[in-house]
Amino acid sequence: MKLDARIPGGPLEQKWQGYKSSVKLVNPTNKRKFTILVVGTGLAGASAAATLGELGYKVKTFCIQDSPRRAHSIAAQGGINASKNYQNDGDSVWRLFYDTIKGGDFRSREGNVYRLAELSDAIIDQCVAQGVPFARDYGGLLANRSFGGAQVSRTFYARGQTGQQLLLGAYSALMRQVGAGQVEIFPRREMLDLVIVDGKARGIVCRNLITGEVESYAGHAVLVCTGGYSPVYYLSTNAVNCNASAIWRCYKRGAVFANPCFTQIHPTCIPQEGEHQSKLTLMSESLRNDGRVWVPKKAGETRKANDIPENERDYFLERKYPSFGNLVPRDIASRNAKVVCDEGRGVGTTKKAVFLDFAESISRLGKNVIADRYGNLFDMYANLTGENPYETPMRIYPAPHYTMGGLWVDYNLMSTIPGLHVLGEANFSDHGANRLGASALMQGLADGYFVIPYTLAEYLVGTSLPAVTTDHTAFKEACDGIDKQSKRLLAIKGAKTVREIHMELGQIMIDKVGMSRSDAGLKDALAQIPKLREEFWRNVNVPGESADLNKNLETAGRLADFLELGELMARDALQRQESCGGHFREEYQTPEGEALRDDEKFTFVAVWEYGGADKPPIMHKEELPFERVHPSQRSYK
Repeated sequence: MKLDARIPGGPLEQKWQGYKSSVKLVNPTNKRKFTILVVGTGLAGASAAATLGELGYKVKTFCIQDSPRRAHSIAAQGGINASKNYQNDGDSVWRLFYDTIKGGDFRSREGNVYRLAELSDAIIDQCVAQGVPFARDYGGLLANRSFGGAQVSRTFYARGQTGQQLLLGAYSALMRQVGAGQVEIFPRREMLDLVIVDGKARGIVCRNLITGEVESYAGHAVLVCTGGYSPVYYLSTNAVNCNASAIWRCYKRGAVFANPCFTQIHPTCIPQEGEHQSKLTLMSESLRNDGRVWVPKKAGETRKANDIPENERDYFLERKYPSFGNLVPRDIASRNAKVVCDEGRGVGTTKKAVFLDFAESISRLGKNVIADRYGNLFDMYANLTGENPYETPMRIYPAPHYTMGGLWVDYNLMSTIPGLHVLGEANFSDHGANRLGASALMQGLADGYFVIPYTLAEYLVGTSLPAVTTDHTAFKEACDGIDKQSKRLLAIKGAKTVREIHMELGQIMIDKVGMSRSDAGLKDALAQIPKLREEFWRNVNVPGESADLNKNLETAGRLADFLELGELMARDALQRQESCGGHFREEYQTPEGEALRDDEKFTFVAVWEYGGADKPPIMHKEELPFERVHPSQRSYK
């Protein structure tokens, strides 16, 4: 397989402008002839559907929720990055580009990342025009705050609900196109298969989650915007309905999967308190602007936080990383929290937590200022824990959050299946081995508002796309395959619930393919996961019927895909014999315990091709040339 990233030629700063100047366009009359299927209505999907509808395309958009407003993008709290340099503190497109490349530990493409940084300013203008209520300073100008991995203030925010406000902006634009008749919304649908006709993506097959009916939809191109796959760990910051089935079914149809082992463990989450939990709750990274992270210096400490004197506290991030302090990137903050807890200095009932303390900031700025900045986050923490974070430090611990891996795409956001475009977190393209905070919203909106309108047009103009309807045999074959799997799952009648098996998979994944990985642990995972998958297909119990609302059948299908994806993640982590970003191999670290890359052997994207049922996947490589930046040992000290 030849992987062509299709990065335009010319100087880095001119690649995107040159591309836009020469790309083929679809004239307004012809746009009405094309039907585009957009799967997912988060920031990437909603912005893409709204923009394509505005341009004149016929758009059908699908979401698993009861309303596009409930997409998981609402859970992004802290902010969105842009290089506007309103603070006059030295920011620029180049600096945002470099921080993103460095934050990803030099495992992403220069061309894609520079385009992202270049588009960031336009995203803010777009959202302000839509009425997104970004925070403003006393004079009425847009406010900024800092986030991990940067020494400038470039994060625009709306208190602790930035994702929700941005999604409402995109949703309003989307609904305007619905009212205009350009976009048709199909809620409570879950994509279960991709339909390929003559080698091109021409449709999807969904389950109506209310009636259980399997439905088919045909179009000229498919945009998959379904987010990441961190629920493979069972407990994660993602909504329980988040899953990998859409991208996994595309993978099994021929779209290759890139860097599946690159997952992010977010450092600022409320710790797990028991097995009854179905998810974990994120506390925004923005809290690290004013909160100080610490643990007791003495192992086994039993005193309450406020009773421990200052000289017996270890502000370990400030001690180890004086330049960035508590605002080191997420992978570094998470790994260091795990280290101090493994030393026996963790806090709380489980001892798997560290303190996030606002006492100094409240004393310096006043309670009202902190409440203005983070009030809804403090309220959420108090409601969930019964503790008042204004009076006692929060307890936080790392949890699975974002996934940098995803379906491989080229510069046009198109996968190896012609016509299948992948946007936002569902693709792998921009964040390398670690995503900087407040960059997910930036990528999703850049892909949807500003990239796909150009790159999709080039595909539509340059490709022969004869009329295809759902009567085509490819649609019937896909529907039959889904029906066959449903009947198989319902017929097992085993002794274990889907939840029980998912919890077992999650424990394997977090222990062996989590914050740190080792050769022995990964090999153990690769032995355990196939056994668990065999038990699933032999002993799971899925009650109910397929022709009805059946939550058990939904989750069973998703778990079947997670059991295959988990194995691919472990396989990918095993072959990458280096540490980089969120992928920390215990055998490869500096004397100070930092990630140790191997740029001679592993400066590439690991790209996995489906090998067939019961056959190993085939690995390909996309080499990563660096023309403008020089990969160096990442240091935040």
